Amino acid sequence: MNYHALSVEIGIDIKTVQSWIAVLEQSFIVHLLKPYYKNYNKTIAKRPKLYFYDTGIVCSLLGISSKQVLNSHPLKGAIFETFVVSELIKYKSHVVSSAGFYYWRDKTGREIDLIIEDENKAVPVEIKFGKTVQDYFFKNIRYWMKLTGNEKGFLVYTGDISQKRSDGTEAVNWKSIYNFRLSKNSSGVITGI
Repeated sequence: MNYHALSVEIGIDIKTVQSWIAVLEQSFIVHLLKPYYKNYNKTIAKRPKLYFYDTGIVCSLLGISSKQVLNSHPLKGAIFETFVVSELIKYKSHVVSSAGFYYWRDKTGREIDLIIEDENKAVPVEIKFGKTVQDYFFKNIRYWMKLTGNEKGFLVYTGDISQKRSDGTEAVNWKSIYNFRLSKNSSGVITGI
């Protein structure tokens, strides 16, 4: 979310843009996902990412009127990411969870779509619009796990098979996000969902 670029593009004052976004946020139309600020490798992304709570609105604004159009649209991955993030945020509100949601991007462009932090444990979640698990989907998760010493990371994708991998990563179907709970062993180590 770059308020300055948006104000220049639209031709209005930056404070007006900020107030409009604030109204959209307070009306639960959009959510601003803040960056994860732990200073691993001096992260440079400091701006929030904007997500709509209702992907139906997003599709309508983009002129997407059917599943077929969505499946061939160049923004289908971003729409799927928006859907997963917004559903997890809504779920967190429903179950009154203390978990915090963030994203992370470092100076070289490595990015984790979602960081779920609960009790000082931060778990990376990558979100991919793909029906088949590909090894490269886990690249940034593995980097994050090595950088932070985390033992767990998750991939949410559109395929049907859940898969636990020997490196501590796990692929889960998007329908599983409604059961997304960070379970911990007696030592407080995150062990699954």
